[in-house]
Amino acid sequence: MNTSILDGLFSRIDAYKKYLIQIQKKLTVIPALGPDNEGDGEKNKADFIKKVLDELSPEIMEEINAPDTRVSCGYRPNLIAKLSGKSNNKTIWIMSHMDIVPPGDPSLWDSNPYEVIEKDGKLFGRGTEDNQQGLVSSILAVKALRDENIMPEFDVGLAIVSDEETGSEYGIGHVLKTRPDFFRPQDLIIIPDAGSPDGTMIEIAEKSILWLKIQTQGRQTHASMPEKGINAHKAAAHLLVKMDGLYRIFDSKDTLYDPPGSTFEPTKKESNVPNINTIPGEDVFYFDCRILPEYPLKKVQDQIQLWANETEKEFGVKITLSAPQSISAPTPTPSDAPVVLALKHAVKNVLGKEAKPMGIGGGTVAAHFREHNLNAACWATIDDMAHAPNEYCVIENVLNDAKVFLHIFLQK
Repeated sequence: MNTSILDGLFSRIDAYKKYLIQIQKKLTVIPALGPDNEGDGEKNKADFIKKVLDELSPEIMEEINAPDTRVSCGYRPNLIAKLSGKSNNKTIWIMSHMDIVPPGDPSLWDSNPYEVIEKDGKLFGRGTEDNQQGLVSSILAVKALRDENIMPEFDVGLAIVSDEETGSEYGIGHVLKTRPDFFRPQDLIIIPDAGSPDGTMIEIAEKSILWLKIQTQGRQTHASMPEKGINAHKAAAHLLVKMDGLYRIFDSKDTLYDPPGSTFEPTKKESNVPNINTIPGEDVFYFDCRILPEYPLKKVQDQIQLWANETEKEFGVKITLSAPQSISAPTPTPSDAPVVLALKHAVKNVLGKEAKPMGIGGGTVAAHFREHNLNAACWATIDDMAHAPNEYCVIENVLNDAKVFLHIFLQK
């Protein structure tokens, strides 16, 4: 690898700090919330990103729209931009996503979530890390190639997709289904949507994901006469506490993953009655389960159904279980796959650190590639602020991640 060429590219990246901040600001003021998160989709953000990509003069630029009548434009956009390399034997893909999650409780934020605040070398705002850091760093890497007039060793592709936060049916899932010709087994697929603060984690495996909706039906009545009703909230709370026992039943550990065990946590709670003196006749809560691959999802669901049946008998309620998302973990990317080795080599040379392949509990779109027998790896240098209040990205991390991508673009 020509070190003088690499040094010139890295100098370009360092000079992009103002451009980086400008792009982050413009992305953050365009909330891209999917309809499952009470938003109108990603179209407006995609329109802005297309303009940015057009400035890079990609040889191939395509928009693959997934029909979705729940959003005003009728579709969810997915963008593909490709640059030609010296060889087209493979493509180096960097895949990021446009959609974000809602900010949550506004009182927990120190600033407007949809306005970027620069402070202490960080950019605060919803989406700045998840996943705009990866999106912007990939754009910076390609921009440096263009500005220095350097052709990469192989084709470079940017895939910028919708719907990552709520299952990817309208995002990479749709792209892989309708345009499987884009991705080949020999391609290197990098997803900057998981990582560690020091940049040494390469995600190659994920746990299975089970999201559960638990709906309890009782009978509403005045709170002063509980005997005339059936308290759905009380019964649901009883089941919720029982479900903590999942930790004791499915208690295996695998040190490949962080955390090493399965997790079972209650999360969202829907409102029931608006006033204090009414016993609710209906209650709805949700569970987020991240399960080691050794446990079949059906086995976990069967255990929860058993407890639900017991609760129905004890309280006289009707409990319905449904799964908004159920994904069995695919076969992991091998630790010696070319994409993993390329990342390890780049991290060592750019950051001076030894990167290690690992598994995680959080789901990423890498699972969709692995289901199609395509080896993908997630990597980024992040403080893991995804979904948190006061989410931020570290400016230096965005620049350094772009340098790692550039190193991979120039590897023979």
